[in-house]
Amino acid sequence: MEQSHHLDLNLLRTFLAVYRAGSFTGAAQLLGLSQPTVTTQMRTLERQAGRELFERLPRGVTPTAVADALAARIAAPLDELATVAGPAPAATGRADPVHLAGPAELLCTRVLPVLAPLAAEGVRLRVATGLTEPLLDELRTGRHDLVIATTRPRGRTLTSTPLTDEEFVLVAAPVWAERLGDRPAADLPAALHPVPLVTYAQDLPIARRYWRHVFGRRLAGPAAVTVPDLRGVLAAVVAGAGFTVLPRYLCLDELASGALVALYEPEDPPINTAFLVQRPGAVENPDVTRVRDLLLAAGRTW
Repeated sequence: MEQSHHLDLNLLRTFLAVYRAGSFTGAAQLLGLSQPTVTTQMRTLERQAGRELFERLPRGVTPTAVADALAARIAAPLDELATVAGPAPAATGRADPVHLAGPAELLCTRVLPVLAPLAAEGVRLRVATGLTEPLLDELRTGRHDLVIATTRPRGRTLTSTPLTDEEFVLVAAPVWAERLGDRPAADLPAALHPVPLVTYAQDLPIARRYWRHVFGRRLAGPAAVTVPDLRGVLAAVVAGAGFTVLPRYLCLDELASGALVALYEPEDPPINTAFLVQRPGAVENPDVTRVRDLLLAAGRTW
């Protein structure tokens, strides 16, 4: 990319948006341009550079090694220029709202209580819930400022920091725990087979992982009840619907009160790390920084 110092600045801005969004459509949304305009600009840039910058995929694009090198050279200067050219905080009156997204359960039980004091300090929050992959796609297109993800994002376009570890626990109401009685861990899968399973989704993602990690075997049998919100799973199990596997943070109170019983406490329980993900390159909103720093500090105590 020896010619990059001759390249048009607007084309470089568009290139960086495509690089970070992972698609021409996402870059167009970020820049307020039409998708054909972005496509045309990237063809022009590739022609000027004499090299292919993106490999076109059925869904989005992936950068070539040439694009990686160009992005590394221009990202910091263009971000600094965008900051200088953007409106000063005093001119806007107050910072833009902070758009935060993540799993509904973690947001409602852990995140919002931590962030509540910021509202009285003038910070405006716009909170959305959903599954990790769609939320990360929306983050790339600029819809969110921060996303709490249950998996580390793939690729190089997003900045992620470990936020907290979720430990999973096998639980049931006391009525089921009494029926099962005390038995060795090796006997639990067979003993639980006739007990109704309450879970998040029909493919049993959390329970299947627990079975593999703790019992070293595949979980057989369908769910009796599925609820696409772990708080609903918790409520159903407390009411006696059956057994489930939940993040421990979600059922701490119920375990402490005896409304739920941990059926087994393995020495090495399955753990999932949640990540706080921020889209790089946006003009820094000081309130985004406040939210991010507060969450990272709180995550160490969860």
